[in-house]
Amino acid sequence: MEGRKIELRINRIIGQLKGIDRMIKQKRSCEEIILQLTAVKKAINGLTKEVIVSDVCEVVQDKRRRLDLQKALERVVDL
Repeated sequence: MEGRKIELRINRIIGQLKGIDRMIKQKRSCEEIILQLTAVKKAINGLTKEVIVSDVCEVVQDKRRRLDLQKALERVVDL
């Protein structure tokens, strides 16, 4: 798993959550807040997918088989 890439994604999500916290304190509209919550949800789903795929694919040594496995896992996780 690419630690730095994962760390950057996590920090981005943390930043989004802090932004939502500020929006709530500023009493921004429900629509704006829900839009940002949806973005965070998608970011977390993407992070989950990346962690699962990269963790499982680390086990496979053959590059071609790893790519095939990665594509298959991405399709499954997207369900």
